[in-house]
Amino acid sequence: MSAKNATSVVTILKNDTLNTKQKLRLIKLRMEHFFLGFNDRKGFLLKFVIYTLLLGIGFVYLYPILYMFVTSMKSLNDLLDTAINWIPSSVYMTNYKQAYEVLNVRPALLGSLQIALFPTILQVMIASLVGYGFSRFDFPLKKFWFGLMIFSFIVPPQITMMPTYRLFSDLGLTGSILAFIIPAGLGQGLNSTIFILIFYQFFKQTPKSLYEAAEVDGASQFTNFFKIAIPMAVPAFIVSFLFSFVWYWNETYLTSLYLTSSSTDITTILLQLQSFSQNYETLYPATEAGPNKINEGIKMAGTMVSILPLLITYFFLQRYFVESVDNTGITGE
Repeated sequence: MSAKNATSVVTILKNDTLNTKQKLRLIKLRMEHFFLGFNDRKGFLLKFVIYTLLLGIGFVYLYPILYMFVTSMKSLNDLLDTAINWIPSSVYMTNYKQAYEVLNVRPALLGSLQIALFPTILQVMIASLVGYGFSRFDFPLKKFWFGLMIFSFIVPPQITMMPTYRLFSDLGLTGSILAFIIPAGLGQGLNSTIFILIFYQFFKQTPKSLYEAAEVDGASQFTNFFKIAIPMAVPAFIVSFLFSFVWYWNETYLTSLYLTSSSTDITTILLQLQSFSQNYETLYPATEAGPNKINEGIKMAGTMVSILPLLITYFFLQRYFVESVDNTGITGE
């Protein structure tokens, strides 16, 4: 019980103008307000349940990252010592040094940024245009084209993967980031339909009176889009950009299909991570002094390096991301 409620109970007990029955009733009412809440105030029990759920969910999400980070700081002796679980005997940075060399971080990071950033920017721009068009205009066969867009998302990508690869191969796009940029520019990037629907729903909820007032003042549709729609859709842009960037960054199958199947110097962090063990054995072969086996600490260091750019991105954009998700609840007329 809080100090305020405890003070209130003491005050009631010291009140001589009330009989015992009235005092007990007031104390009971105070206790109900404290535990169950009153009006818009949440009670102690509800707060306890909410905070417990939040802590539990947070632990589920944070545990893998904490485990990777702690394990990456352990030496081989710490890994073999069953008495050491969460706190290493010393900070062992050699794991990160070796992981940095095995992953060949500089060119791999540059390749990952190219694969993730450029298609993401183009995909978000095209998705906003398509979503705006579907939400603001009536045109022939609108429902048909909208349904076709949904159908393109429902179709498993494995069905169109090989025909798309053959087309890109004939056009000479394999081994280049154009294999990712061109589909994004045509509204067929990774999960483009989801982002089109996000913008469609957002623009659909935007008050029509804003566009009508601008049109009365002589604004064109392009002016409405760039001067009214885009500034109001910043939350949708942030959400779409973050999700698209993460999905392109984590994409490995298409990346290996389009890049490693052709002679190219472009690689990504995750492609390097897939061949981490083989690359480690090549860089650090066994010697006469003893085997130089890869261990869990080095693997976790490589994994941490591969997800570090995403963690940094979320760290700096988390406030804007939360605000954007909250602001997407705007309702229109």
